Amino acid sequence: MKKKTMYVTFVALFLSLSLVLSVGLTVFGESKAGANETLSGKPNLFVNGKLNDNYFSDLATYVNDRFYLRQELISLNNLLCAKLFGVSGSDSVVLGKNNWLFYDSTLDDYLGVNALSERDVFAAANNIRLMQEYCESKGIEFAFMITPNKNSLYPENMPDLGAANPSLNANRLHDYLSEWGIGHINLFETFRSEPPLYYPTDSHWNIKGAALAADKINAAFGKDSDYYNAPYSTIKNGYTADLYEMVYPAFKGGTDEILYGGVWDYTSSTPNLRSDSINIKTQSDNTGSIYVYRDSFGGKLYPFIADSYGSAEFSRNTAYDLSGKDVDFMLIQLVERNIPWLLHYLPIFESQKVEVTLPTTTGSGTVTVTESKGASAPKGYNLWTGSLGVTPDVDSHIYINCGDAVYEALTSRENGFAVYLPEGVNPKSVGFKLKGELVNVATICLSDGTEEPVVPDVGGEFDEQSYIKAEALIGKSVDELYKAIGQPIKSAYLPSCIGDGEDGTLFYNGFAVTTYKEGDLEIVKDVYKE
Repeated sequence: MKKKTMYVTFVALFLSLSLVLSVGLTVFGESKAGANETLSGKPNLFVNGKLNDNYFSDLATYVNDRFYLRQELISLNNLLCAKLFGVSGSDSVVLGKNNWLFYDSTLDDYLGVNALSERDVFAAANNIRLMQEYCESKGIEFAFMITPNKNSLYPENMPDLGAANPSLNANRLHDYLSEWGIGHINLFETFRSEPPLYYPTDSHWNIKGAALAADKINAAFGKDSDYYNAPYSTIKNGYTADLYEMVYPAFKGGTDEILYGGVWDYTSSTPNLRSDSINIKTQSDNTGSIYVYRDSFGGKLYPFIADSYGSAEFSRNTAYDLSGKDVDFMLIQLVERNIPWLLHYLPIFESQKVEVTLPTTTGSGTVTVTESKGASAPKGYNLWTGSLGVTPDVDSHIYINCGDAVYEALTSRENGFAVYLPEGVNPKSVGFKLKGELVNVATICLSDGTEEPVVPDVGGEFDEQSYIKAEALIGKSVDELYKAIGQPIKSAYLPSCIGDGEDGTLFYNGFAVTTYKEGDLEIVKDVYKE
């Protein structure tokens, strides 16, 4: 009788809780997404005019993402995991010592595993060299800056994970840039010599870290500034950190906020300006003009740079378009964990002619190169991509012979390459170093003939609001796209010409979104109307 009473009580409690959670969804509304979380879109009963066979499973996922008190229960569960078992309740966050949190995606860099091959590091450094040489040909001073991962700077706060070999990619990349005299800013030793400049429970630097980085950038470009030693104030638990919010989405606070006590004297013409805006333009009474490609670390960095230059433009696009820029300085800022992006998202600029004498083409073997007419390219140029089919020597450059001229190509991964050639100019052969010898292989030229993706009729009228939102998300994760405008009506993926991943096309009412997908990462590349 006692066991039966306990059983009935347990079932009653379970049903009551389930009822509260489900009814709460209707009465109090949906639970919101937590930090960096993407909720599933509302399912459609019909897809492409046919009954959706997965409707009920999609509906279950939709409700599971939004039930009442969801974020509160997740926060409570993760708090118990941390206190009782010393582990993080989020797969994306590592629970460190001294109440520090770290981004899971930085573990490979920290442990020195799955590092880039030496060929890839050489290729990434060479792509940076080509960017600098192009900028210099236009009278633009160039610098490249790696923003360190937090655990590369403060390993004493990481959990005991065994032997670490942090910053293997960054250190080797810096070595090449130093050897070749490429303009770069090394923040690692500078930051290690100062008190912690990153938030304990966030993946980013605080405002003082951004100030120190700005001073180093200005020094590299011959400008004097001392933002780091300006007055600062602190608000106790005033900052809701990203990693903290990922683990405890219902809890507020997380870490102390540090505020800059000086005055930034600049104006901006950017509407609805936010720190995460895709593009930001500023003006000040100072001298010089600068273009900055940046990631999320630029959110706290850009005010200092805007204050230092007469005109400044900041972009979060992942493909660095250097063509047509009329500025004095060009800065590429990239967080350490994304160094592989230097081989995934190739920069855009007119490939430069080089003085190289290639041997006679080999009698056997060819390299297929494809002209991508629909790809982003400088005006009057087309993008050609291909793969060598063999792994060249570690220190091999890749040369494209066009008969009257030879151009040096950008490198994508070990065997891939890309070159921007004037319209009407076709590759005739590809030169590279193999087993210590420079070889020259004839090409087979193809053209995809595609000006831009064809947007099929997927039903419904053109959704202008979704189109505008999608345009604002170019360069961002496709998860943010889904969060903003929902799942596509239809999608298609093909092997990419440039990286090892896939080129995707997502179809919505009256427009299409193109993406690049590799592993768990998918980035919005462009948006096209019908």
